[in-house]
Amino acid sequence: MVCVCSLLCVCCPWSRCCGGGDFRPRTVWLGHPEKREQRYPRNVINNQKYNFFTFLPGVLFNQFKYFFNLYFLLLACSQFVNELRLGALYTYWVPLGFVLIITIVREAVEEMRCFLRDKEVNSQIYSKLSTRGTVKVKSSGIQVGDLIIVEKTFFPDFYHKGSCFLRTDQLDGETDWKLRLPVACTQRLPTAADLLQIRSFVYAEEPNIDIHNFIGTFTREDGDPPVSESLSIENTLWASTVIASGTVVGVVIYTGKELRSVMNTSNPRHKIGLIDLEVNCLTKILFGALVVVSLVMVALQHFAGRWYLQIFRFLLLFSNIVPISLRVNLDMGKMVFSWMIKKDSKIPGTVVRASTIPEQLGRISYLLTDKTGTLTQNEMVFRRLHLGTVAYGMDSMDEVQSHVFSAYTQPPHDLQASRAPGASKVRKTISSRVHEAVKAIALVHNVTPVYESNGVTDQAEAEQHYEDTCRVYQASSPDEVSLVQWTESVGLTLVGRDQSSMQLRTPSGQILNFTILQAFPFTYESKRMGIIVRDESTGEITFYLKGADVVMAGIVQYNDWLEEECGNMAREGLRVLVVAKKSLTVEQYQDFEARYVQAKLSVHDRSLKVATVIESLEMEMELLCLTGVEDQLQADVRPTLEILRNAGIKVWMLTGDKLETATCTAKNAHLVTRNQDIHVFRPVTTRSEAHLELNAFRRKHDCALVISGDSLEVCLKYYEYEFMELACQCPAIVCCRCAPTQKAQIVRLLQERTGKLTCAVGDGGNDVSMIQEADCGVGVEGKEGKQASLAADFSITQFKHLGRLLMVHGRNSYKRSAALSQFVIHRSLCISTMQTVFSSVFYFASVPLYQGFLIIGYSTIYTMFPVFSLVLDKDVKSEVAMLYPELYKDLLKGRPLSFKTFLIWVLISIYQGKRILWLFYPMVRNKLHSVTELLSLACYIASLVFLHEFIEIFLIVTSCYLMNLTHVNKWNPPSYSKLTS
Repeated sequence: MVCVCSLLCVCCPWSRCCGGGDFRPRTVWLGHPEKREQRYPRNVINNQKYNFFTFLPGVLFNQFKYFFNLYFLLLACSQFVNELRLGALYTYWVPLGFVLIITIVREAVEEMRCFLRDKEVNSQIYSKLSTRGTVKVKSSGIQVGDLIIVEKTFFPDFYHKGSCFLRTDQLDGETDWKLRLPVACTQRLPTAADLLQIRSFVYAEEPNIDIHNFIGTFTREDGDPPVSESLSIENTLWASTVIASGTVVGVVIYTGKELRSVMNTSNPRHKIGLIDLEVNCLTKILFGALVVVSLVMVALQHFAGRWYLQIFRFLLLFSNIVPISLRVNLDMGKMVFSWMIKKDSKIPGTVVRASTIPEQLGRISYLLTDKTGTLTQNEMVFRRLHLGTVAYGMDSMDEVQSHVFSAYTQPPHDLQASRAPGASKVRKTISSRVHEAVKAIALVHNVTPVYESNGVTDQAEAEQHYEDTCRVYQASSPDEVSLVQWTESVGLTLVGRDQSSMQLRTPSGQILNFTILQAFPFTYESKRMGIIVRDESTGEITFYLKGADVVMAGIVQYNDWLEEECGNMAREGLRVLVVAKKSLTVEQYQDFEARYVQAKLSVHDRSLKVATVIESLEMEMELLCLTGVEDQLQADVRPTLEILRNAGIKVWMLTGDKLETATCTAKNAHLVTRNQDIHVFRPVTTRSEAHLELNAFRRKHDCALVISGDSLEVCLKYYEYEFMELACQCPAIVCCRCAPTQKAQIVRLLQERTGKLTCAVGDGGNDVSMIQEADCGVGVEGKEGKQASLAADFSITQFKHLGRLLMVHGRNSYKRSAALSQFVIHRSLCISTMQTVFSSVFYFASVPLYQGFLIIGYSTIYTMFPVFSLVLDKDVKSEVAMLYPELYKDLLKGRPLSFKTFLIWVLISIYQGKRILWLFYPMVRNKLHSVTELLSLACYIASLVFLHEFIEIFLIVTSCYLMNLTHVNKWNPPSYSKLTS
């Protein structure tokens, strides 16, 4: 068993809980949580919106803070006043109670599901070092100061000389592996249990939101003299990260709400649909009309007697103008819409976690999506090797393999001839050129092969014999691993590496040893990396360099194909790297080494002097090849993005990954179309730089924007309005190196500046803030876990399901909700019109017109089935909606439910209410109420039985001419009329 005894600052599963007071620095004694100087929050996860005591008040407050529900509450409470009572109490309280019961039950079910999910996470078992040995402890029982044994997650147990590799994609979106180092003085302890025997503590800074920095010290007091060692980000292991190698013993420094992942996550908010807000606005208009009608009725009586009481009685009498059944039907309809989404066999695994906003999916204007794990599979694949005169794709890699094999199996004199100093001046064969290119790719990287212990072969033996089944590559970037895996597939295998040497295995099994003389890592400023190696078999010293084409074009020797081929490969969505080399004599290298060491010892302008020395080598280098690496996209990402674009939805990609990777993915996924230019926003740090760059971007038209998180922060600080105005005009935006809080900030700014609905899609813990801030949050269940899925309003299994979720279910839910709302308002206005005319006939007296029957009978029983049929209405088939996403674009203007359509329905309601009463009044005058009711019911049943195929035509014919215009609009037909003809 491998036991890497390291002291890391480790945070266990995150939470959102109360307690802990203000954030302060702390001194933490190893293995002694009882010595804590202050109270720290519990390490529990809590995603619930309410607790046991706040559930009922919270639900009621969220319901009655809107005018629509508050109106009915006041209406029902007024019936306790005898002078205002009209009819029985149940006619007011039963509908209101029914609405509240449905809401409370729905919220209770969602809270219970959330509680069970939280309980499952809080009950996860961890191993803790204690004086009694290794004990098991629940996640919720972990305290600051505990020594927790953290083991690898997804990979076998690797040995890496005291350090470990860490993946942070759940925290910052970066997919590369990061090296974490232990505290040096703890490595000399014989066993991990000895950490409890020493007197040592960690002094750590106060909790903050910065996930890239940490300041602390480790002190051991029982030594002579006491030992202190500084701690940095390289000694930390944050929550929501994954260990790939080693077994780590760490002391818990932060828990609960003090975790970096929690501080980068916003609190969940109660979301209400836009259609609910629009209905609430229409309710206010109807209430205004109710007040006007009541005042008119009292005015016609010349305000005689206790006229103020008459106003209240008319307000109650005509209260059907604002229908309480509207809320019942909308809530029931949303439940049906959510059920239909979950039961759709074409988007299996979809879960609706917020059943109150399915219609929001039908009005999305901006879609903000993560990259890694959402659009891509985070699996880099080598696609292209280009040598200038010849290119090799996936279907011709066997030729490359044969060239590499022949290069190492040719006669010794031919091999030496190819390595001769003058060999580069003559025309090289294709075989030698391929061999040099593959060899360069196998050497210039930061990849380290590590070997697992499989129980039969011990660690040292596995590494000594370089067993292929035990080897796994680890590096700071997945595309680096893909290059090394490709060289292995064609015959040249990286089998060993440390800080000073590297070993390659040829197709014949021979081991080539190289000494690493210097290594120049990749930086965002240089956009290239290099390495100087010495071949131990020949003594030849070679400088290899690879990087982006924009910087390598000025480094390599003149050629006429580099720029063109780089452009061609980039248009295919490949990440292009240019590989070059330069042979050095011993004298040249010794001169370089002397200048390089002197530059590294400089006190002033050290980085500039070091870069200058390195650039002295980067001149007239021999161009070897171009490599093209592709990040595998998720299934059907391109057609899905095409559907969204044709539907009028603007897609923004927000990722924590590097600029080059994000740009290539945007091209590969066709987020940026072939005929669109890309403007890469230069790094800016000051206001003047941001101003100049914004002006440069303003001069471009129909151009996609690529910007880093740091530059975005500067622009938003000084030119927020100008930047958002330009950004909203872009067809697509890619924001790279984006922190979780920045993602949520962008969503918030879009909502404030545009007033349009936003949808956020992600699959990692770093996407939770964005998902919770958006009007519709969609979580993708992927390799990065279920944090985003559990925090989202809707959960899908693949990004491609988003197209059907919006185009079909979102569109249908919105159109059905709009039709349902207006029809229920129309029905209630008919009743109120009849009541108004009836009261006018009886000398403007506030006489109830059989109110109990009308509300319960007419509004509920008689018209329930027509209303319910609107929930299942479908104007076009789902296949047509997917084939013509332009139909979705019409909904973005909000025309299905607008003031214009509302006014049309009001006019229809007034006309039909008067016509119904005109037919009904003679029966009332002759006291034939029962006959009228039975006749109406008989006509209704007969129409359903005998005219089921023509029921819509029958209703149109028997209704008014104005109603005919709304159903059969010959002058302004809907956009889908040709598709359904």
